[in-house]
Amino acid sequence: MIERPGAGPLRRLVVLRHAKSARPEGVPDHERPLAARGRADAAAAGHALAEADCLPGLALCSTAVRARATWELAAAQWGTPPPVRHDPRLYHGDVPGLLAVIHDVPAEVETLLLVGHNPGLEDLVLTLAGDGLDDTLERVRAKFPTSAIAVLSWRGAAWRDLTARTALLTSLTVPRGGKR
Repeated sequence: MIERPGAGPLRRLVVLRHAKSARPEGVPDHERPLAARGRADAAAAGHALAEADCLPGLALCSTAVRARATWELAAAQWGTPPPVRHDPRLYHGDVPGLLAVIHDVPAEVETLLLVGHNPGLEDLVLTLAGDGLDDTLERVRAKFPTSAIAVLSWRGAAWRDLTARTALLTSLTVPRGGKR
């Protein structure tokens, strides 16, 4: 990763894959709810973000039911959740589409949470990360499971400055709620 001193504030992109969904017969993909495990894991994800002091100034969330429910259960773990925007471009978004959404974020937002789906989120993390701490990149390459949280850090004056290989993957967490 190349850091440019003075290129802007330290920013964080927090990427949260929706929690485990149910697959009820006859329910369209966009309308699928969370499974019981997914509800517990989504709450655990919110708790993990609070514990890591990684709460966003803004959340961007897919319009799919399972992503919205993941957001709601995660945000319920925080004292005051940030504003959220539900954006249909995040449902089945590819890297160029996801970057277009991110590039529209106001410059005053320093930590952004993106709640969406695979394979787009995994591809986005791997595209943006020029490097990773410890084994984070290898772990994302192996699997970016439901309720996984990837945190990418980078310096830039505006979100439109975030491009391929300009960020450092600082952490990868897969919170799980309840016993297995």
